[in-house]
Amino acid sequence: MKPDETGVTRGSVGAHAILIVDDEPQACKWFARLYGDEFAVLTANGVSEALALLAERGEEVAVLLTDYAMPQRDGVSLLSEVRQRYPHIARLLVSAYADKDVAMSAVNEGHVEQILEKPLDEALTRRALRDALNASLVRARERALVERRSATLRETLGFLAHEVTTPLATVQGYLTAMRERHREAPADGSGDARIQEAKPGDVLFMIEAAQRRAEYAQSLVSTFVQTARDAYQPDATPNLRASDLVQAVRDEYPFDNDEAQWLSIDLGADFVLPGRRDLLYLVLCTLVKNALMALRNQPPEHPQVQIGLGREAPAPGVPAQAVIHVKDNGTGIPSEVLKRLTVEPTTTRAHAGGSGMGLIFCRRVMTSLGGSILIRSEAGQGATVSLYFPSAQ
Repeated sequence: MKPDETGVTRGSVGAHAILIVDDEPQACKWFARLYGDEFAVLTANGVSEALALLAERGEEVAVLLTDYAMPQRDGVSLLSEVRQRYPHIARLLVSAYADKDVAMSAVNEGHVEQILEKPLDEALTRRALRDALNASLVRARERALVERRSATLRETLGFLAHEVTTPLATVQGYLTAMRERHREAPADGSGDARIQEAKPGDVLFMIEAAQRRAEYAQSLVSTFVQTARDAYQPDATPNLRASDLVQAVRDEYPFDNDEAQWLSIDLGADFVLPGRRDLLYLVLCTLVKNALMALRNQPPEHPQVQIGLGREAPAPGVPAQAVIHVKDNGTGIPSEVLKRLTVEPTTTRAHAGGSGMGLIFCRRVMTSLGGSILIRSEAGQGATVSLYFPSAQ
C-alpha cells in the first residue's frame, strides 16, 4: 500500500474510523469537528459518495453512521448494501421522530444495529460510537480467526497429502516385492503360503517396516483430523510439554533398520509449548525426517540425530526463548541452498520426490505461534534447525 497525502499508509492499523453520511455538508463538518477529538472521522455527502469512499478505504471504516432521509437513496438502503459488502462495519442510523416506524422496521430486518434520534445527544452518541467501534473490532478479530484457521487447514491438508505419500509408497513397494516372490502353495492342502526370501528374515523385515509406515501414516491422518476439529473449538490453555512432544516423535516415527539408534534426546530444559500438539508434531517429524535423509545420502561413520530442549536468545539483543534443536552430523547444507530454505520451496532431493514444502510449512506454523525457525549449517559440519517459541502464556 502507498502512503496517502498525509504520509500514512492506509490500512496499516485496520478498521478504526467512523464514517458519517449526510446530504447536508454542514452537518458532516459539525459532526467531524465535535467528535473528531475522540474518533477518526470520515465524511460523505450522500449514498453514492459513501459507497465510493468505502470502495477505496473500506478496510479503514469500523462504524457507519448515516442519516435516513436523503435524496435518491435513503440511509436504510445504504446500510443494507454495506451489510452485504462490508460485514465488519457496525451500522447506525440517525432518524427523526417521523421516520421512527421505518427505522424500527430496518432494525428488525437486520440492516441497522442501533438508532440515534435527531437531534443527536453528544453523550449518548459518544457511548453508541464506542460500543459500535468495539463491536466492529470483535467482529474483525473473529473474521480474521476464521480466515487464519481456514488457511491452516488448507496448508496442513496439502502438507499432509505429501507426507502420507512417502510411507504409503514404501508400503506398496514392500507388498509388490512380496507378491512377486510369492510361490504356489503346495498341493498337500496345508494352507501354508510361500514367499521366497532373498536372504533369511527378508519377509519379516518387509512386514514390520510396512507396519511401521502404515502406523505413521495413520498418525499423520489422525493429526489432521484433530487439527480440523480444533479449528472450530475455542483456543485451549497451553498444557503440552516439549518433552512429551519429543518422546512422541521418538516412539512413533517409522525409523528404518537401526536408524532409531542414531537418535539421542536431551529433555533437561523442558517447557510448556504454545499451541496444540497436532501441528507441532508434524513440524518435528518433518525435521527428523530431513535429518535422517541427509544422513542416508552420505552416512558418516557414526550417524547422529540429536533433539535437545534449551533456552537461549535467537539473536544478539533478543530476550532468551524456549527452543527445540534438531541437529545432525551429516555433510551440511550448501550455502546457496541454505539462504533459500523456509523462504521458497527448495529441495536437494527432487529425484526422490522432495518438494521443498516441508520447511515452508514449518516456518508458517512457527510464525502463527509467534515463534521463529532458524537453520544453521557449515560444510561438513551437519545442520541444526532451531524452533524458538514465545511464552506459552
